[in-house]
Amino acid sequence: MNNAATAMQGQDEVLEQLAQILAARREADPGSSYVAGLYAKGLEAILAKVEEEAGEVLDAARTGDDAHLVHEVADLWFHTMVMLIQRDLQPSQVLAELQGRFGISGLEEKASRANG
Repeated sequence: MNNAATAMQGQDEVLEQLAQILAARREADPGSSYVAGLYAKGLEAILAKVEEEAGEVLDAARTGDDAHLVHEVADLWFHTMVMLIQRDLQPSQVLAELQGRFGISGLEEKASRANG
């Protein structure tokens, strides 16, 4: 396995490890962690946080500061993962969806959604 493939495998593991931690926080005392408290507030609070983070990503992209943009995207991904776990979904499902799009043009994929 080449270095890029090894790095990618490690990144997939990061998402799975994070999903496990987030799932455990879902069952934790709301006062024990930020995420447990967010889960206790419910889906609408989580969605509001995802929306907030998405706006921060857009703002960061406009600044031209790459490090800030990466930081904000990490926040968005994190809170999106919180949302997925709240909905009993896993990052592996999103990765499988993305993988299934390889070899399909964006125009074809968009057209298939319009018809289905």
